[in-house]
Amino acid sequence: MRFQTPLVPAVLIRRYKRFLADVRLDDGREVTAHCANPGSMMGLAEPGSRIWLEPNDDPKKKLKFGWRLVDHENGHFTGVDTSVPNRALKQVLLNRALPELAAYPMVRPEVKYGENSRIDFLLSGADAPDLYVEVKSVTLSRVPGLAEFPDSVTKRGAKHLGELREVVRQGHRAVMFYLVQRTDATRVTLADDIDPAYAAAFDAATDAGVQVMAYDCVLSPDEIKIGAPLPFVRNP
Repeated sequence: MRFQTPLVPAVLIRRYKRFLADVRLDDGREVTAHCANPGSMMGLAEPGSRIWLEPNDDPKKKLKFGWRLVDHENGHFTGVDTSVPNRALKQVLLNRALPELAAYPMVRPEVKYGENSRIDFLLSGADAPDLYVEVKSVTLSRVPGLAEFPDSVTKRGAKHLGELREVVRQGHRAVMFYLVQRTDATRVTLADDIDPAYAAAFDAATDAGVQVMAYDCVLSPDEIKIGAPLPFVRNP
């Protein structure tokens, strides 16, 4: 999935109010960019970091730049836009390009289910039970090569795991899909110390039959696309 407009480099001045970032462009201008990430962005929002922005000329948007990447300046990138995993996975699912999920010809996003919830994708039409897919963006890494989720407490995430467990109890399939938006990760785990309630909900869900999939990303200032499977290790 290519970015809609070519990204431009900048230096982060500060991130604040979760969704705003003041940055300095290479031409010296200081602008405010939209940060599409409600998490803590631990380790990714240090002032002085090299980042990449996507410009836009949409008159409906107040902010003319969106923060898309952190450039680690060692050949690796992290994608910070939490809406990207859903868009990237939707493209792959519609093309039936993900082997584990390719048997399902019907892909419906944002379907209501459970208690006031929406599943990211409901797959159906195969000679198998319907498959509910919940997608999470993974950006935290505190140990080289190890990606972790979540980077802050997520009551909503724990609720989703409970909903998936109920889906399995009803006879359907459910997958928790972690897309690691880091090019330096080789495995994935949970950050139990950051959100023990999420970890407990995860264990209950997987014990009940919710499946776990983790994939890495191919990331650059030109594009982002789903890459290869990564091992999910519960207790690294």
